[in-house]
Amino acid sequence: MAERPKAPPQPEAVAALGRLEPAGDIRVLAAPISGMGATPRITALEVVEGQKVLPGQLLARFDTAPTQLAQRDLLRARIANLRRRLDVESRELARYRQLTKVGAIAADELDRREQDHLLLQGQLQEAQAELVKEEVDLDNTELRSPMAGTVLRINARVGERPGDKGILELGASDRMEAVVEVYESDIARVKPGMAVRLTSENGGFTGTLSGRVSRISPQVRQRQVLSTDPTGDADARIVEVRVQLDPADAQRVRQLTGLKVIARLAP
Repeated sequence: MAERPKAPPQPEAVAALGRLEPAGDIRVLAAPISGMGATPRITALEVVEGQKVLPGQLLARFDTAPTQLAQRDLLRARIANLRRRLDVESRELARYRQLTKVGAIAADELDRREQDHLLLQGQLQEAQAELVKEEVDLDNTELRSPMAGTVLRINARVGERPGDKGILELGASDRMEAVVEVYESDIARVKPGMAVRLTSENGGFTGTLSGRVSRISPQVRQRQVLSTDPTGDADARIVEVRVQLDPADAQRVRQLTGLKVIARLAP
């Protein structure tokens, strides 16, 4: 009796650690650079991690504000004064032109008045241009949100000068996805569209989340999501795999940015 052919072995599922984060654009917002090449200190933070924000919403204030406000007010006062002087000079110039026509004053005196008038006009235009620049600089004393989104991480606090990591990270959407770190030795078994089951390593949510592999990074990098196992290999090389969650499950964890998950990628 002929032996039945053995069924080919089923490929094993791939296990990996990951984290939840918003799907879509993530921006790192930095402080403006001053004319001296330094970043200003933060005097106020108007948001907290996890907070939803709208376009144009105030996020932070900087210590350059008092100086810029004083400079703006000084320029406004200067412009008001120049306008008053120009009004007076314009009336005087009109009177001198009439007197010159009837020969009451010399033409040289009229020329001098016209030069003074042109000088005041130039000073007013320069002050108005400086005010425009000052208004732009004043805008840079505040950080406002460029889009609607969620504050994912705050990297600098009040009293600090923000570094290379910027002030905060802003996610463009509160629709969550999972970023799973698959060992480079296992990545050949992962394909787009593969089903993924996610559980919380520390009880951040109950049950499981379902999703599918949406994108596999072409780059191998160092592991970032560390296991609670002290014997884990922190220097392991991994490939990031993005998992699109089922809509209902994404809604369940929309407030859990950064939560660590355990993923099981089934063939």
